Amino acid sequence: MSVEHLKSEIQIWARELGFSDAGFVKLEPSDHEARLRSWLSKGYHGSMNYMGRNIGLRIDPRGLLEGSVSAITVRMDYLSAESIQGIEPLLNQSNRAYIARYALGRDYHKTIRGRLKRLAGTINSAIVERDLGGFFARACTDSAPVLEKRLAEASGLGWIGKNTLLLNREGGSWFFIGELLTNLPFESSPASPANHCGSCTRCLDICPTKAFVGPFELDARKCISYLTIESKRAIPVDLRPAIGNRVFGCDDCQMVCPWNKFAVSRVDSDFQPRAEFAKTDLITLFSWDEATFLKKTEGSAIRRTGYAGWLRNLAVALGNAEYDPKIVHVLRTRLPLVDTLVAEHIVWAIDQQEQRARSKASDDALLKP
Repeated sequence: MSVEHLKSEIQIWARELGFSDAGFVKLEPSDHEARLRSWLSKGYHGSMNYMGRNIGLRIDPRGLLEGSVSAITVRMDYLSAESIQGIEPLLNQSNRAYIARYALGRDYHKTIRGRLKRLAGTINSAIVERDLGGFFARACTDSAPVLEKRLAEASGLGWIGKNTLLLNREGGSWFFIGELLTNLPFESSPASPANHCGSCTRCLDICPTKAFVGPFELDARKCISYLTIESKRAIPVDLRPAIGNRVFGCDDCQMVCPWNKFAVSRVDSDFQPRAEFAKTDLITLFSWDEATFLKKTEGSAIRRTGYAGWLRNLAVALGNAEYDPKIVHVLRTRLPLVDTLVAEHIVWAIDQQEQRARSKASDDALLKP
């Protein structure tokens, strides 16, 4: 039996580990080099300076693992069809926090990397048992300088859509991707058919901050996910109102994608929403001290924003909420306890709340007989 014959078995083993699908791609220099360099030259990566480092590895991932010649790519669903129905109603409740659906459960890095290592162990056992030579691999999932979406696309797992996310005909886009770089000489799976976005522009049109420069091109500096997670700076004042109650990431461009009507009905238990994040009010989350934040976010991707970033994001959301004297009180109470960055956002939020209070008082006065 040749190594190539392992493909069908690997796909079975991958599904047994909770992956939705697996593909194979021969490693070679990426055809997305020009696109990456153009994106970087325009500054669309913002403060994510790491995107400009290790470009050679991003273009040719063989340098990440000496002797690697192919990659086994996988995807894992994280949101059920039932959960999707609750997104828009939650976005319309200004006093509650909206957290990107991928971050409601366990940190996907931990889950996928662990499953990939288990998959590598199973493959290794088969290689040894069948005397097919040596085997080594490296597990990656948003953790190494790899153009992961392009690898997944080239392996047949989907196509990169206008919102720059990987889309799949059977699974939409509510999934994570990862890969095993390996020395096994797999040939590439049949590539995905041509892009299936057609003339649809729903994802581009709905973006609250108009972060899409055009189809397939995102200016991260305006993206809510970047502003609330990656950026450690002040959120631009002109973008704050559009953020609404989104305190960690954004899902709007996925919410409206027609392909997401094919989202799965069941997901891995690791990604079941934690109660404290699913529908929690903003005041409760803003009242957490740092110790509580660290305890509540243990094993969660939300840790990435840090405590100061968490307060910054919540302050903006509180500023966008309907007027509530309780909000003004918690903002004023927290103000003396925070650093300059967070304080700026709290002052802005108090001003927004007070403007709404004055507007409400004026409207009430007009309604009096």
